[in-house]
Amino acid sequence: MMERHRMKILYSPASPYSNKVRMAAHHAGIAAESVLTETNSNPPQLIDNNPLGKIPTLITADGLAIYDSRAIMHFIDRETGGKLYPKNHEKRTRIEIFEALCDGICDSLLAIVYEKRFHPPEKVHQPWIDRQWDKVERGLDHLEANLPKTGSKLNAGHFALAATLRYIELRFAGEWQKGRPKLKNWPAKFEKHFPDYSKFKA
Repeated sequence: MMERHRMKILYSPASPYSNKVRMAAHHAGIAAESVLTETNSNPPQLIDNNPLGKIPTLITADGLAIYDSRAIMHFIDRETGGKLYPKNHEKRTRIEIFEALCDGICDSLLAIVYEKRFHPPEKVHQPWIDRQWDKVERGLDHLEANLPKTGSKLNAGHFALAATLRYIELRFAGEWQKGRPKLKNWPAKFEKHFPDYSKFKA
């Protein structure tokens, strides 16, 4: 018989994908221990459970490792009887697309951060950075025009957006709000319905 342990989420506080799943798990009532994980050192607990060595990785009480963030979100949703996605297929698809957009913006933001972090200044490829920032700008403009209704019934899209805005403000403070008043004001609106938002930051 497989030994049962407490569920764990291997995470980094700066990772938007980690913050998304940790907030969602907290909201859905999943009791999971957050385990701070340094990916660069390839800790055994991470690479033994996720061959990609990426976070977040959720390890269930039965020892099953689940990754990436959207797979974790769907697992949380199933475990909690639909706390993160609506049962209506059309509504669910729209939220999944919205979540994918938020994650995609984070992909581009991280690509910029890594380009600058891991290359010496003379090797940084500015056209690549510009291309990624163009994606971010288009994504943010789409979000500004298509913000979800935000009330007491939160879903996966809300947590994806909250994590995205937290990350872009962490890495690109003051560079994204101009011309986007709804996005700028949205975190305060979200926090009214998720008071623990301030706990999930780097």
